[in-house]
Amino acid sequence: MEGVREIIKDGQIYAIILKKECDQPGVSFLTPGEFSQQLGLLQHDRGKVVERHRHKLVKREIFHTQEVLVLLSGRVQVELYDDERRHLETFVLEGGDAILLARGGHRLVVLEPSKIIEVKQGPYAGFDDKEYF
Repeated sequence: MEGVREIIKDGQIYAIILKKECDQPGVSFLTPGEFSQQLGLLQHDRGKVVERHRHKLVKREIFHTQEVLVLLSGRVQVELYDDERRHLETFVLEGGDAILLARGGHRLVVLEPSKIIEVKQGPYAGFDDKEYF
């Protein structure tokens, strides 16, 4: 899909980048079904109704913290690292872009004043959740 980019190493998805220019009508999920964090693009015309619903309680077991960053404004440089802490790639996100960080490591450098929404699974594990390198 144009405007979507996967960063893959050895058959493993490390990140999925969704650029603001992505134009795909309807509902498009960008992540494999087995990912513990799902990322989708919902693009609807005026008048579309998403019917009333709720999500059932389903027990899930999660071992990897995957997070989504939505850059509302600004510019941020992202450095991605593989599972062995080796540099994979560096790129820039701009306001309106989003990224799913699926595995490996990452570093962010804020290039312009930025507003970012971060979404990740809970419950919050505190300092036990991160390993700095």
